[in-house]
Amino acid sequence: MRQIVLDTETTGLSADNGDRIIEIGCVELLNRKLTGNNLHFYVNPERDSHEDALKVHGISNEFLRDKPKFAAIADQLLDYLRDAEVIIHNAPFDISFLNKELERLGRASIKTVIGQVTDSLAMAKEMFPGKRNGLDALCDRLGVDNSGRTLHGALLDAELLADVYINMTRGQDALLIDLGDAPGEDGQVEVIDLRRFELPVLLANEQETQAHEGLLADLDKASKGKTVWRQLQTS
Repeated sequence: MRQIVLDTETTGLSADNGDRIIEIGCVELLNRKLTGNNLHFYVNPERDSHEDALKVHGISNEFLRDKPKFAAIADQLLDYLRDAEVIIHNAPFDISFLNKELERLGRASIKTVIGQVTDSLAMAKEMFPGKRNGLDALCDRLGVDNSGRTLHGALLDAELLADVYINMTRGQDALLIDLGDAPGEDGQVEVIDLRRFELPVLLANEQETQAHEGLLADLDKASKGKTVWRQLQTS
């Protein structure tokens, strides 16, 4: 399974109003493992960045003057993304900018090239309702080191998001996924039947129970009393 974690930096917030891409960072995952086959471009947007955008990414207009225009890197980018699952934090934003750049070249939308789009922000909102789910907040929550992130940068943010995504999706199948380093003679991963193991049951202590109750209360508050357990209690 090939996945690409993608991030962009832009001159502003609205592709429809003429803002352009200035940086693209892509990180490749194969079977949930970082391959190091990353892709990174700075792009000449043919316009200046808004002042507020400059405060976010710190990429000066002068720095971008001699960088390739999007038309020059489009084929390489599309070939790299072809048929992959593309993981983006707040996907509608980046997809709108990529589609607008392709539209200017008379090309079809990005979704005609890639396999699918996964929005990690939407995933995070489902996992952590009522919490802050920006990249920095998720790094803190999931133990991903983001100490080098003083400004937004597309490649750095894509690398951080790859770690965040792996942590968010590491569920009960993680043990089987980790076996990917040891394929059998036929190249297939051996699947272990966990039912043959007798696993101990560890009961929560008082502190853990209180923490659990606090989490349930936060979820209940965020959903305004519409959680399943509240509905069952009143039915």
